[in-house]
Amino acid sequence: MAEETPGEKTFAPTDKRRADAAKNGDVLRPRELGIAVGVLASAAWLQFAGPWLLDSLSRTARSGLRWDRASLDHFDAAPLIYAALLTALPPVLTLGAVLMAAALVSQLGLGESRWVGGNLAPKASRLNPLSGLKRMFGPQGWIELGKGLAKLILLGTIAYMWIKGRLPAITGLGSGELRGQLAYSWDALLALLYALGGGLVVIALVDYPVQYLRRMMRLRMSLQDLKDESKESEGSPERKAAIRQRQRQIAMGGLASAMKEAQFVITNPTHFSVALAYDPEKAPAPVVLAKGRGEKALAMREMAAEMAVPMLSSPALTRSVYFTTRENQMIREELYASIAAVLAFVLALKRGDAPPQPQVDVPLELRFDAEGRPEAA
Repeated sequence: MAEETPGEKTFAPTDKRRADAAKNGDVLRPRELGIAVGVLASAAWLQFAGPWLLDSLSRTARSGLRWDRASLDHFDAAPLIYAALLTALPPVLTLGAVLMAAALVSQLGLGESRWVGGNLAPKASRLNPLSGLKRMFGPQGWIELGKGLAKLILLGTIAYMWIKGRLPAITGLGSGELRGQLAYSWDALLALLYALGGGLVVIALVDYPVQYLRRMMRLRMSLQDLKDESKESEGSPERKAAIRQRQRQIAMGGLASAMKEAQFVITNPTHFSVALAYDPEKAPAPVVLAKGRGEKALAMREMAAEMAVPMLSSPALTRSVYFTTRENQMIREELYASIAAVLAFVLALKRGDAPPQPQVDVPLELRFDAEGRPEAA
């Protein structure tokens, strides 16, 4: 198997790649489907609301062609035009609204549901004659020419089949009763619109997968593209270090007052930290002033080192206090003996002694793992 080269675009585009392309205006645009939906929506509207439109046009024509002596002596076109607009505009505007809704549904609903306002901005590449010639005579132009010819043949065949079965009746229009001829013409027009709409749907069903495949090929990525995207999404080491530093600064900001009062800190030693103080005048047992895990625990250890607050590594005791005691709350009674051993060690350090590391015993029922699950279980 041939080895992949970093610059060869052989990988399918990632979700981020497709999203970025869509933001820049590169989205699927099912134009053929939009035209098909518009034609079918127009045909359906004409079938159900056509009588309303014909009645409005008929009333407009009758009012415009009715004359009397007063109209001849004092002719004023403004009222006639105003009345005609009030009569004819509602059905026409309704048809326009139907077409707009059909266009929005087909383009937004079936074309990735994305509105790209940047496409409205002028682009020099669209006005460049050389770019236009490249599109016309390049591969894209030949593909569009082939699609245009295929559409012309299909729609022309549909129109031919439509007129072939109705040619005698169409040529005989004008020789029969007017109402019947108008009804036949209306039904024939609706049949033509439905047939052409069906042909456009067939074209859209063929064109949409082709557009999808062409877009996927256009957005294919190289090995280097994947590496760059991964680095960008994960962030450079410098950026991640800056984020951690910022998180640490935020954590320190809320710990400053608590750490100033802390007499000692017990640690996990890397994941958990708990700051405690004991003042018999305020509480009969040591109180948890602050506790944290992760970045907050690291911030507590850094602040304790800066403030010369004694620290003792005792994983089992630290997790026990962390999971059983809230901040500004006294420790559990079962932990008095364990904390007393730590407190005696701290007081000896403050006197300048060099005591041995205390042996801290934590009750089995108060032992927890790093996720807070009882070890006794």
